[in-house]
Amino acid sequence: MTFDALVVGLGNPGKQYARTRHNVGEECVVELARRVGEVLRPGRDDAFTAECRFGEHRVVLAFPITFMNDSGRAVGKLVRRHRVEPQQLVVVHDELDLPPGTVRVKAGGGLAGNNGLRSITQHLHTQDYLRVRIGIGKPPSRDRGANHVLARFGTADRRLVDVAIQEAADAVEVIVAEGVDAAMRRVNGPKPPSSPAPPPRP
Repeated sequence: MTFDALVVGLGNPGKQYARTRHNVGEECVVELARRVGEVLRPGRDDAFTAECRFGEHRVVLAFPITFMNDSGRAVGKLVRRHRVEPQQLVVVHDELDLPPGTVRVKAGGGLAGNNGLRSITQHLHTQDYLRVRIGIGKPPSRDRGANHVLARFGTADRRLVDVAIQEAADAVEVIVAEGVDAAMRRVNGPKPPSSPAPPPRP
């Protein structure tokens, strides 16, 4: 059986990490599964997975149950099992260099200090996979980086990120249906100005 895309949401396994900054990728693939009426279930490849359809396209959704730093072990197994090429792999992950709630689509490129991406690159021997990046903002100081990504969002940022997860799921759907260039134009381009509020009635 052939698949058109493998979508992997990064994060750490376990209830103690749910809804933390590092797990926004997991939240996105759970949302994608919800949209098509599926549930991620334990599989053979160190991951929770769901095989589903986005319209006419066959897609595998996955969340590695390895820790973030060893994500590549699960992703490598999934890529081999489902015989997808790097350009068919979409990795959804947190991004320190983007403000909370910002979503960007990227094809290939650097690792931006993300250990999950580093592990995937080491196992696949390429950086030429697709990424959907969800901004979580920088820590107040460099030495607090580990605590920052493992902490939960404050109330205001959580609202922004909840919207961003929906936008990231939309971006994945565009990548699958129309390709990464269309997704980059739609997601990365300037946003239309919001409509001004109507004047108050006299």
